[in-house]
Amino acid sequence: MSRFASLIIMTVALAQTGSAADAADASPLTRAHAHNDYEHKRPLFDALAQGFCSVEADVYLVDGKLLVGHTRSSLRPDRTLEALYLEPLKEQIAKNGGRVYRGGPPFTLFIDIKTNGRQVYAVLRAVLDQYRELVSRVSDKGSAQRAIDIVISGDRPFAEIAADKDRHVGIDGRLSDLDSDKPVDLLPVISDNWRLVFKWRGVGPMPQAERDKLRAIVQKAHNRGRRVRFWATPEKPALWQELFDADVDLFNTDDLPGLASFLRSAKKSSP
Repeated sequence: MSRFASLIIMTVALAQTGSAADAADASPLTRAHAHNDYEHKRPLFDALAQGFCSVEADVYLVDGKLLVGHTRSSLRPDRTLEALYLEPLKEQIAKNGGRVYRGGPPFTLFIDIKTNGRQVYAVLRAVLDQYRELVSRVSDKGSAQRAIDIVISGDRPFAEIAADKDRHVGIDGRLSDLDSDKPVDLLPVISDNWRLVFKWRGVGPMPQAERDKLRAIVQKAHNRGRRVRFWATPEKPALWQELFDADVDLFNTDDLPGLASFLRSAKKSSP
């Protein structure tokens, strides 16, 4: 490895280490989800500093490594899933008594597989096995809740994951899965594109028919023990308020401080 490459890796590591203190001080926000988290200045740590309990990492398989990025052209060999997420989370858990936030709830890492789901899952499975004490597990002996829940989104190899008798992941469902009888440990979340489901964009009052539709979706998912998330939601407090009132579980955002501020002061609207 060249001196230049080594310097880059050391710089990234020091930046992450230096940001661990502010992450440890934040109180957890269980409904805050960092969309495309890796695009922030400090992947993972900017979200932790705001108290987020859920982040998303897009991955590609390149030369046997899981690289994090939105497109292939943005990938760098030092930005692996382990370097940006699994190792820093491991350090946080060690420092905070077995949780990402001391005494806090489980942390969710969404891994969005951009392409070649089956191949990626085979590699990911081996990687996660190295962190078996940190990530939740489902086997023939039952399920074990640990500090990190892994949810697979994107190009989801549903059949391979469902057939895995010893797995560390669940699958990110879609609205078409609302009536599924799959166990909640296999299908823990229902996610979908807001703009394909609703016409309202957060300007003016939400139409009552759409409000009723949103609440029916949430209620149906909750009846089966699943959480609800929408992506492509406009970054507007009015829309966040409707999500809050409807008991949506995960608020998808790129505006970390904006959503954190909203959630820390949010109250349900009057009927």
